[in-house]
Amino acid sequence: PLRIADFQEVLGEPTVALAKLRELCFSGIPFDGGLRCLCWKILLNYLPLEKALWSSLLKKQRDLYSQFLKEMIIQPGIAKANLGVSREDVTLEDHPLNPNPDSRWNTYFKDNEVLLQIDKDVRRLYPDMAFFQRPTDYPCLLILDPQNEFETLRRRVEQTTLKSQTVARNRSGVTNVSSPLKTTPSSLSEYEVLPNGCEAHWEVVERILFIYAKLNPGIAYVQGMNEIVGPLYYTFATDPNSEWKEHAEADTFFCFTNLMAEIRDNFIKSLDDSQCGITYKMEKVYSTLKEKDVELYLKLQEQNIKPQFFAFRWLTLLLSQEFLLPDVIRIWDSLFADDKRFDFLLLVCCAMLTLIRDQLLEGDFTLNMRLLQDYPISDVHLILKKAKELQDSK
Repeated sequence: PLRIADFQEVLGEPTVALAKLRELCFSGIPFDGGLRCLCWKILLNYLPLEKALWSSLLKKQRDLYSQFLKEMIIQPGIAKANLGVSREDVTLEDHPLNPNPDSRWNTYFKDNEVLLQIDKDVRRLYPDMAFFQRPTDYPCLLILDPQNEFETLRRRVEQTTLKSQTVARNRSGVTNVSSPLKTTPSSLSEYEVLPNGCEAHWEVVERILFIYAKLNPGIAYVQGMNEIVGPLYYTFATDPNSEWKEHAEADTFFCFTNLMAEIRDNFIKSLDDSQCGITYKMEKVYSTLKEKDVELYLKLQEQNIKPQFFAFRWLTLLLSQEFLLPDVIRIWDSLFADDKRFDFLLLVCCAMLTLIRDQLLEGDFTLNMRLLQDYPISDVHLILKKAKELQDSK
């Protein structure tokens, strides 16, 4: 209760004192009263520090998001419906086989490739939790409006997969008509299909990623982004405050966009070797380890265990794959509060190595790889405490 009061005091000021807020959040944000959602929105630069600006900003951003939905999901659906209704409507200028890059159809098919990749990834989000398979209390009425019969992304995926499953062409151009059941073991049947007018949480995440990909063609969608958007959306969609919860989709979209602006370099292959790229960060984990625990560093070097074998995933996905979701969220409190933006993440990775140093020093290559790929310690408080010690011992 003491800590909650501290948060309320900082958040109660007309202008939030960011340094104070960071310090509080660094030690973990209480779930109560929607504090975490609010703090994350400030730490991720979605909400300004002046409280008086909040309501107008939120309204503006949420309207903007509705605009994105209309342009990127509803419009193409309508266009496709109109174009496909009768043969006469499809002029020579714009038909499905038109090679012209400006063709609306061309864009539609290109988008479908991205969409199928997103779809595969979001359906697998946190399989050990039922949350993402459950229906949201706030389905997107804009799209699910029965009056309009707009094409939802899920419908789009189902139609595209059915088409591609029935006729799969192999390289020599011979057509194999394969049974739709054989090609995808993870076929749609695994998931209970929710009744019309309902949407599962994973479908909301899919929409967020699809719109992000459309707006950021330079990076579009890279596997793993689903693991970044998942914890953000989960946190906002389980907010005890229903006014916030209702807008979880739009708010997640903008917070995700801001977070990606800071970490997108990790996802861009061409930057791998630059100062901002992921290779540089992975090497930094090892050079920090060398400072803090030279014996362990030499052992990993000697076994030729390169940081890309494990640190790539740790750093790129902000540890979202290494721990259970509530623990990931707790780690993110500290990461988002870090004013040097993710320098602390390098120390967390180092802490994770030093905490299993005895096992690593005894193990051989295979055993150690297994430890690093499936990290054995689940107590994140211990890990964060160790990382903080490393930070203070500089």
